[in-house]
Amino acid sequence: QVQLVESGGGLVQAGGSLRLSCAASGRTFSTYRMGWFRQAPGKERDFVAAISWRGSSTYYADSVKGRFTISSDNAKNTVYLQMKSLKPEDTAVYYCAAGAFPTGGTMAARYDYWGQGTQVTVSS
Repeated sequence: QVQLVESGGGLVQAGGSLRLSCAASGRTFSTYRMGWFRQAPGKERDFVAAISWRGSSTYYADSVKGRFTISSDNAKNTVYLQMKSLKPEDTAVYYCAAGAFPTGGTMAARYDYWGQGTQVTVSS
């Protein structure tokens, strides 16, 4: 069993920054891919970013490229999402996910484990 716990969400003004953390426990994550997704009220859950556990490959949604950075700290079993130049449209609940597949990571259906989510609100 895998447990994922997100933290770091909050209220920030447009143009500000936040760093989300996802602490993973329960399994060896060396072969896992980790992803961040977000869901705004009344909308579907959308892909944000993904990373291979060792950090050798990363993927980003077009809407966050150049503003968000995903990274991992293997020693701490933690994945981060650094968010800069935040916009009101980034407001959503952000979810961390883990999945045991070799490539990619943009599709939510491929992930096996999900965290409880952390709210990010960007005011204009």
